[in-house]
Amino acid sequence: MSVLHEDIGSDAVNGNEANDSNDNDMNGGAPGGPTGDGGADSGKPIVASTPMVPETMHAWQVREQPGPITGEPLEWVEKPVPQPGPGEALIRVLACGVCRTDLHVSEGDLPVHRDHVTPGHEVVGEVVALGPDAGIDVFGNRFEAHIGERVGAAWLRHTCSECEFCHSGKENLCQHSLYNGWDANGGYAEYMTAPIDYLYSLESLLEDGGNGSDGTSGAPYSVQTVAPLMCAGIIGFRALKRTGLLDGISFDGLDLDKARERIAERLGHKPVLGLYGFGGSAHITAQVALALGMRVHVLTRGKDAQRLALKLGCAFADDAYEMPPEPLDAAIIFAPVGAIVLPALEALRPGGVLSLAGIHMSDVPALNYEKHLFHEKEIRSVESNTRQDGREFLAFAAAHHITIDAHPYPLDQGQQALKDLKAGAFTGAAVLMP
Repeated sequence: MSVLHEDIGSDAVNGNEANDSNDNDMNGGAPGGPTGDGGADSGKPIVASTPMVPETMHAWQVREQPGPITGEPLEWVEKPVPQPGPGEALIRVLACGVCRTDLHVSEGDLPVHRDHVTPGHEVVGEVVALGPDAGIDVFGNRFEAHIGERVGAAWLRHTCSECEFCHSGKENLCQHSLYNGWDANGGYAEYMTAPIDYLYSLESLLEDGGNGSDGTSGAPYSVQTVAPLMCAGIIGFRALKRTGLLDGISFDGLDLDKARERIAERLGHKPVLGLYGFGGSAHITAQVALALGMRVHVLTRGKDAQRLALKLGCAFADDAYEMPPEPLDAAIIFAPVGAIVLPALEALRPGGVLSLAGIHMSDVPALNYEKHLFHEKEIRSVESNTRQDGREFLAFAAAHHITIDAHPYPLDQGQQALKDLKAGAFTGAAVLMP
């Protein structure tokens, strides 16, 4: 890496440049826009910065053609540190979770949106520079970030703020949405830029400086354990909401006891949830469901994952194609395997809902109407998340501690982490540490 310099100005940086699955066809845009990395021609100088930001950084990027991770489709490069454009922040990456969506981008399961993109969208970082103009959302709320503030960047990077979806609280369905690590360079790097109004302040979760131990409710998280919350946690929370089990529950000042009572009262019994696949996202979602009074059954092939599920308090764990010990009120499929849809539907009680959490899934086999869908069973997909989902989930995580099974890898081992993810070499979530 090159010698550090004290100030970043408009000419100082040349920025040209899920056992789980977690989520517009927009190619990289002009420098300084929501898909850009700033640059010397981005129009306005940075309005604030910390000293000692390097001119270059190390990062992973997809080679000319995506392909199987065993063929090493990522390359480790040194490149200029990006400059934030209007309404953006430059973030020094402190940790980046490894999501199965990163694997889909690297292998080409998801179509290329940006050539040589840097994956990564479970980012914990420190704001080190700000571009001009704070962000204002569709409702007129102004978002601010401060130098030195610890923030999170998630999958959703940008929406148009003008369409019917954006105005109706469904910005995750915006047809002009953009994503970190797919449309714009993400967190498999030492630095990245992101729009300020799509960042989450993490100060309430990192009260001890980000390196403390993780223990009982209310204990602070480390940057390593917060990183998986930024997508695995948020998307899992969205998938749980899509089951309908949380209908009528407000997460503004949530009272857990009252929430448990309301959920059970609405169903007429203690809710039963099935989770198919048990990696980074599912092991977080299970803890949210357990805290909300649900009985959780885990169906997954990995013996270590089954043991982790039982250790976290789940009632049952067995192979993904086995039947749970009782009918399910709802189920979530995290594994990107379409064939699991059939046994999951069979396991639902009448009126049950199956939520599909992945952005990518292999083909679903033909369904038998009487066996799989009759009795008003439903299948619902999950597409990305809204910022409100993120705010609700992170507030829940701050108030009700979630145990994260995190496996750290040095940043320069990012490709190996993806290989290990595909091979099922670890439970929980891998996290890259620059």
